[in-house]
Amino acid sequence: MFRSATTADGAGTSGLSSLTYATMMNYAADAAIAVALANTLFFAAATAESRGNVALYLLITVAPFAVVAPVIGPLLDRVQRGRRVAMAVTFGGRSLLLVVMAVHLEDWLLYPAALGFMVLSKSFNVLKAAVTPRVLPPDITLVKTNSRISVFGLAAGGVVGGVAAGFAALLGSEAALWFTAVVCVAGVWLCLRIPGRVEVTEGETPASLRAEPPAAPTAAGGTPRRRQPMGRSVVVALWGNGTARLLTGFLTLFIAFVVKAQTEGSPGQQLLLLGAFGAAGGAGSFLGNGLGARMHFGKPEQVIVASIVAGLAMAVTVALVQGIVVATVTALVAGTGSALCKVCLDAVIQRDMPESSRASAFGRSETVLQLSWVIGGALGVLLPPTYWIGFGTVSVLFALSLTQTVLVRRGSSLLPGFGGGDRPLQPDPVPRRRRGGSVSTRHELEREWSTADSAADDS
Repeated sequence: MFRSATTADGAGTSGLSSLTYATMMNYAADAAIAVALANTLFFAAATAESRGNVALYLLITVAPFAVVAPVIGPLLDRVQRGRRVAMAVTFGGRSLLLVVMAVHLEDWLLYPAALGFMVLSKSFNVLKAAVTPRVLPPDITLVKTNSRISVFGLAAGGVVGGVAAGFAALLGSEAALWFTAVVCVAGVWLCLRIPGRVEVTEGETPASLRAEPPAAPTAAGGTPRRRQPMGRSVVVALWGNGTARLLTGFLTLFIAFVVKAQTEGSPGQQLLLLGAFGAAGGAGSFLGNGLGARMHFGKPEQVIVASIVAGLAMAVTVALVQGIVVATVTALVAGTGSALCKVCLDAVIQRDMPESSRASAFGRSETVLQLSWVIGGALGVLLPPTYWIGFGTVSVLFALSLTQTVLVRRGSSLLPGFGGGDRPLQPDPVPRRRRGGSVSTRHELEREWSTADSAADDS
């Protein structure tokens, strides 16, 4: 039944199933290391006396990634070959770092190793986003494909995370880290089984977040490639998704510190509360991706705005009505909203971006989403573990980001240069070459499509 599900709709022949298996290992590795490090200094340091150490950890981990993240997406535009190998390297590097963490679990080497693991994990997500359009079966959309991959990944994370928890409980965190290293080695093998067609990048046009981007240089130093600017609808979807990821990143770390601070000396109660909170967030992600795989959203921008409004309403509610119960409900709403926003972003990119630029657009968008999550996580650590302070601050930022999303949709912006401006709702397609060598303009293409449609109707 599992193999039938992963190879359905032509996924087995297109190579999508191989990418699905590799992505499942990525989710599994992330879940396993979270369990393995649950009792280390980072999570155990959520007390008032040690928040300075946690802030230091945050600077070591988040600050370098904030510099690396904007580089990963543009780097994909220059990678003409070796995407499968690059994905495999992210797993191989993590397996080596896990060995370092297992040996140095109680000293400072744990922190840079954890940094490296996080960067490689996020890099895999960016690479996966760029590879997915290359293994898309003809009978399934990108939206349904990404939702299906996420559902399988969440399931794999739950199963492997449970196994890692068993190793940690019986043999200690070191055993869980060694188990996670084995998972990453399996990920290397699965990445190399992805079909070679993902290496074919002929005809691809790099996407750009800028309204009027410069030409992209070529590896051989030839004629620069024209960059495809993202249209206003894609930018709206990116602002909305960044807002949703900001909330999920904040919740992930802030609630952990709040629970630790309020239940000090009661590890059983801490485990129960954190488990319920994590289960709610996971259930929300599973629900949102499940809905995305089965439903068609005719107006994705409206779904994105509605999801942000729901998240803002819950954040304000937690600030006013403090407690882990309402925070757990917020995690459910935030997880569902974040998943739905991602589904809508996929739909907008597939609808508005030319096929030649979709792979690059997915890579760029994934970089933005990962960086937004990290910013939210930074707020979760730096703010005091008090409900009304944390959620009050996030509510203000959330309201500003919601305003920016709505303004960009209308062609305006709170931040000059980061909004809709004169962007078209849908970007012009990149001119294509005729057989005789001349370039087709947009209007010529429209006339060709109109003529072809008329001929089809007559036939």
